[in-house]
Amino acid sequence: MVDPSPKPLQSLSVFFPCYNEEANVEKTTLAALRTGRRISDDLEVIIVNDGSRDRTGEIADRLAAEHREVRAVHNKPNQGYGGALQRGFREATKDWVFYTDGDGQFDFEEIDSLLPLLQRYDIVSGYRLDRRDSLIRKINAFAWTSLVNVVFRLWLRDIDCAFKLYPRRLFDEIELKSKGALIDAEILARAKRLGYTIGQVGVHHYPRTAGAQTGANLRVILRAFKELFVLRREILRTRQPSPCRGTAAP
Repeated sequence: MVDPSPKPLQSLSVFFPCYNEEANVEKTTLAALRTGRRISDDLEVIIVNDGSRDRTGEIADRLAAEHREVRAVHNKPNQGYGGALQRGFREATKDWVFYTDGDGQFDFEEIDSLLPLLQRYDIVSGYRLDRRDSLIRKINAFAWTSLVNVVFRLWLRDIDCAFKLYPRRLFDEIELKSKGALIDAEILARAKRLGYTIGQVGVHHYPRTAGAQTGANLRVILRAFKELFVLRREILRTRQPSPCRGTAAP
């Protein structure tokens, strides 16, 4: 039976970056399809294979052949986390863009908790409840989020949480530069500078059950700190909009 009820998001792109996620990419894609079909009548799911060295790309291509809503795109060579996100935002064609990670540490069904906030905000950003990471990653994340909040006056609980919903038009208005760990901070800071409002909601974070975690090495962290202050100077030169900019009250 066809569900006759209206869907909350008429037009939705879902994407997730994958690097050596052969054990996760299929279940993540199928979860995205189940949830996306439930909440949208016009859905696309984009798998961003970021130069994987395992069977991730092969599995992604098979899923694209099996499901009309799925597309697989491939970065060659690996572009880093920021480069993978940039590719996903460029490829997205629908009115709303939701992204998460390809490692299965979030439940797609929790997008339901983001949707009500669209009545008040332009962007909705999740924050991790009971974050399932090592202590050192939690400490690094707290320090990084605190610094970014001070530098850009964002006042968000979890800058890098990979569970966010954006209006597609934002990515026609900004030019992203970061290809590393700064990418989430860059998007949110540029959006705020242009007058977009940002809502927050808690989402559950689950342990990784397959594959290996990447990122958070010292070289990546130091590069992000250096890029942060370069980005701040550039964003401060961006012209702010008139007071009427934005679709919702802060």
